[in-house]
Amino acid sequence: MPGDLEGLKIRTQESATATRMVSLLGGSATPIAWGELYTALQQGVVDGAENNPPSFHLSRHYEVARYYSLNEHTSVPDVLLVSTVVWNDLTRQQQQWLQQAADESARHQKLLWRQATDEALRAVQAAGVQVTRPDKTPFAELLTPMYADYRDEPAMSALIERIRAAAPVAGDQH
Repeated sequence: MPGDLEGLKIRTQESATATRMVSLLGGSATPIAWGELYTALQQGVVDGAENNPPSFHLSRHYEVARYYSLNEHTSVPDVLLVSTVVWNDLTRQQQQWLQQAADESARHQKLLWRQATDEALRAVQAAGVQVTRPDKTPFAELLTPMYADYRDEPAMSALIERIRAAAPVAGDQH
């Protein structure tokens, strides 16, 4: 439950959005460099951190953080970019090939990510980490004020609306 974060120091990236999110959930956002996180967890500089399952496992953070809450509070996309200069130099056929390869690789990457996530969760649980899957509704409700932060930014606001329409969040009363 969000109340469990009250007063805890949570490592975040150097990001105004991440800091605001943790604060709205009752925690104390503590920006720390990724390379310093293991030691910060070990020494109690922070009480917790954000991590996807593969990163939590591969970084060995599970050695010093024995509880993992799979709450899916963020979803950072992987993005493939192609310069318009390069794109415009391609023939129509080459553009189609590149687009097809990108579409196929995106589907394959999703499969690989799901497998890596499942493997990481199995490994950390085998190492004694307690993994929980909390109800996301109370978390989502506490974060609704963040949407107002972008009301005066039309492009960002429109993007947020498109994302929310495509994948509604539990508890999202939009």
